[in-house]
Amino acid sequence: MSQSTSSSMTITADPAVVLDVIADFDDYHQWAENVTRAQVLTQDSDGWARTVRFELDAGVLRDTYVLAYDWDILEDGTGTVSWELVESTVIRALDGSYQLEPAGDRTQVTYQLCVDVNIPVVAVLRRKAEKSIIDQALRGLKQRCES
Repeated sequence: MSQSTSSSMTITADPAVVLDVIADFDDYHQWAENVTRAQVLTQDSDGWARTVRFELDAGVLRDTYVLAYDWDILEDGTGTVSWELVESTVIRALDGSYQLEPAGDRTQVTYQLCVDVNIPVVAVLRRKAEKSIIDQALRGLKQRCES
């Protein structure tokens, strides 16, 4: 991912627990701000989501988009969950990843994201939006995993 934004957070949960929350798309609307619905469209032979349709309502930005996922995960839940945009009318790029690493009895989660929309946006504002999306997602993920 070129010109992406990233941030990290430590979550008081095992990597497998964090991974379970990330993989549970049916419940994204409960912790991922502005996601009103997520629907798994296709899965691989192991049951991991391959393509997922999301409905986004972020006030002025509303969209339905599809992401393709890659699960490079070990048995203990560590590794990388990455995605790339497949389909959207408003968003031109939405490529990212969660990197899960053990940190004692906790998990270090690094979220990396690159967003581009079909309207002109100054680079500094795009980075600010990416940072806001990342921070909101990490806070929501942490709260969901630790509750």
